[in-house]
Amino acid sequence: MASPRNRRHIIVPGDPTVEKYTPHGGGGPSKAPGPPGAGRPAHSAALTKALESARDTAALRRTTQSVEVTGAQPGLYLEFESFPGWDLAISSLENKRAKDPLRHIEVVAVNTDKPKDDSESKTAKQRAAVFVPEGQVAHFVKQLERYALTTPKAERERRHENTYDRVASIRLAALRGLWTDADEAYPADADESIWWEVWLRRTDGKELERLHDFAAQTNIRLGDRRLQFDDRIVTLAHTTAGTLAMSLDVLGDIAELQRAKEPATFFVEQGAEDQAAWVLDLAGRIQRKGGGDSPVVCVLDTGVNGGHPLLEGSLPADDCHAYEPSWGNHDHHGHGTEMAGLALFGDLVPLLAGNSQVELRHALESVKILPPNGENDPDLYGAITADATSRPEIHAPTRRRVFSMAVTTRDSRDRGRPTSWSSAIDALAAGRSFDPSDKGLVYLDDGEDPHQRLFVVSAGNVDDSKLDRDHLARSETEPVHDPAQAWNALTVGAYTEKVVITHPEFASRSPVAKAGELSPWSTTSMTFQPKWPIKPDIVMEGGNIVHDANGDVSIPWLCDDLCLLTTYFKPSDKPLVTTWATSAATAQAARICAEISASYPDLWPETVRALVVHSARWTPTMMGHFDAAPNKTARARLVQRYGFGVPSLDRALRSAADAITLVAQGSIRPFEDGKMREIHIHDLPWPKDVLAGLGDAKVRLRVTLSYFVEPNPGRRGWQTKHRYQSHGLRFEVRGAAESHDEFRKRLNQQAMDEDEDRPVAGSDNDGWYLGPRARDRGSIHSDLLVDCTAADLAERGMIAVYPVTGWWKEQKKRDRSDKGARYALIVSIETDAADVDIWTPVANQVGVPIEVEIEL
Repeated sequence: MASPRNRRHIIVPGDPTVEKYTPHGGGGPSKAPGPPGAGRPAHSAALTKALESARDTAALRRTTQSVEVTGAQPGLYLEFESFPGWDLAISSLENKRAKDPLRHIEVVAVNTDKPKDDSESKTAKQRAAVFVPEGQVAHFVKQLERYALTTPKAERERRHENTYDRVASIRLAALRGLWTDADEAYPADADESIWWEVWLRRTDGKELERLHDFAAQTNIRLGDRRLQFDDRIVTLAHTTAGTLAMSLDVLGDIAELQRAKEPATFFVEQGAEDQAAWVLDLAGRIQRKGGGDSPVVCVLDTGVNGGHPLLEGSLPADDCHAYEPSWGNHDHHGHGTEMAGLALFGDLVPLLAGNSQVELRHALESVKILPPNGENDPDLYGAITADATSRPEIHAPTRRRVFSMAVTTRDSRDRGRPTSWSSAIDALAAGRSFDPSDKGLVYLDDGEDPHQRLFVVSAGNVDDSKLDRDHLARSETEPVHDPAQAWNALTVGAYTEKVVITHPEFASRSPVAKAGELSPWSTTSMTFQPKWPIKPDIVMEGGNIVHDANGDVSIPWLCDDLCLLTTYFKPSDKPLVTTWATSAATAQAARICAEISASYPDLWPETVRALVVHSARWTPTMMGHFDAAPNKTARARLVQRYGFGVPSLDRALRSAADAITLVAQGSIRPFEDGKMREIHIHDLPWPKDVLAGLGDAKVRLRVTLSYFVEPNPGRRGWQTKHRYQSHGLRFEVRGAAESHDEFRKRLNQQAMDEDEDRPVAGSDNDGWYLGPRARDRGSIHSDLLVDCTAADLAERGMIAVYPVTGWWKEQKKRDRSDKGARYALIVSIETDAADVDIWTPVANQVGVPIEVEIEL
């Protein structure tokens, strides 16, 4: 029988050993396909002719345009297309050596064919749209001259084979060449007016002025909000493709185009009867602790009715805000108050049915981010979120908070690709702030100290018109909704344990999902490419639906028995209402985060997220799928469905005598002058003697690494310097038969003598349940070492954290490594051996008082 979890986690004191880091060589870029069949001289001539033709055509089109933008930068957009089956050498298509940024040749958008299978991947092509200032086409012409050299002497001076051996053609780019959204989202009719998300290159600070000038002359309606990143400005424009295409001839500022996001929608269910007596009874049993120092869950939603009997003591009026003050900060819809109840209490059913005291150690805040009347136009939700985030921070700047946002777009077309909204959340989480100005919300200066934030966001729901009894197949094809793909967010999907139906109206109906299975509402990341993060990160209770005797999911498919109970926004009518889906799951996850922050106030947001994921386990029903998976690739697919499982508040908060969790926080400087810089070696306090004494007994080692990346928004292709993440981190555990020095030398070239060979890998990657290829995605990595004996684990108390590349490394002027990149490393050991205490020896090593919590 497992020991009770009544001991605090061990916070590892001190700093890790920091060493200079140079990774061992290996891999390297893929080789070019070799010279085209016609030979390099003929290929060079054809590409040069295409360049000159594009240059002349662009010049002619500029002279025939009726629109003239003051201060516009003359130039042209070129589209480079690869040979089938090959990617372009994206970085080689740029030239930013000129001091004047207006003279920079810049890749602005990258698109790749989406093959349906491996056979089609051999014919897929990649296209890059490149802005070339006037007079700079000569840069490519000169490169092609050297590329064409063929004499033996000249061949030594030939250059650029890796660039132009990949380029099949060059042409003047059309507006579609700047489109980086889903193909099906592009307007089929060039005369159809839609809302466009327009991404502008930041060059001289006058980009918006020029866009407004162009819009005024072409009757384009511009949105009111702006969102400025380091090198991009995002705004909205309502116009046609035909009108916007004119900008390519007279305006050199546009980098890429996407379709603006449609408004979010919610489900709201009316409760059956007034249960005011239950609510008053529960309200009398609430004990609020922590006072003004308590952490809060900040609900970004439709507003919250803080006067509800169960909420009024946890949500003061001055902690209720609205993005637009004219909206009022009250809840106009009900959804926000539903989320607030779950974020504070969780599902109310067990609390109302019980009679014990309910201790609250966290409180609430509210920011209304949706308008009270109808649906708003497509909007820059990233700008709204950034501004909404600042409201409570200005009011209470030192308060610990978790932002809970169960608002998503209604579409699934991004399929893991970053958007302006998800990028804004990643930037805010990483500690960047946006400052209001006459040009919209802009990044604060790099000199500002980062203020990291924790965002808990919903994965988004399956379209209710497409609910199906075969819900797993349906969920597999519907990706999480924007902004759930945000790397730094804790993204929450839904599962369910609710399968018991007592309502007579539904006596002939059955639950769709089995107990412990994915909720029929939940979306997944099973259609994501491997380079994107695993989403959702976790799943929590989101309710179930019913099917009829014929197996059809037909109205009514919502049964109160299979939903969660929460607070209603009009308590005078009725105080309780049922709710469901991934929004309900999200609010409950935010509650867990706040509970962790209340127990461990010094932990960072990165660490709180890590503890939630680290505490998660797959249910027995989920494990049935994992057990049937033939390999790690199949397991990785299942993680894209279930995340890392269902978190446990008990595991997240406490260790046990036979289950210890170690928590380490560190800050690494990943790069310097375009090179790797540091590796951290954690020599952890370890129950070595106890483990050695257990011999061949099986133990479990779980490791979770969490950090926040700074985004590099825009879909320019995420190869080399255009990759999305500022940096990546990885962990490695020392092998059982590996010495301290062998471990260091295996990972770090600088730890080796000049004439020394690299040691053979000491850690057994096959021993990890997921393995590096599956777990090393996004900015949180978690894995379990299985089939490990206690005697082997006794020698494995050393873990390295080291960087992998990112755009900080490739863009040296924007590298923020000197400020440090924070991370959390969570390590736990569990054993099923009887009467074993692995917690106390570690507590003694670090000097932690041995206090056992006793529940009365």
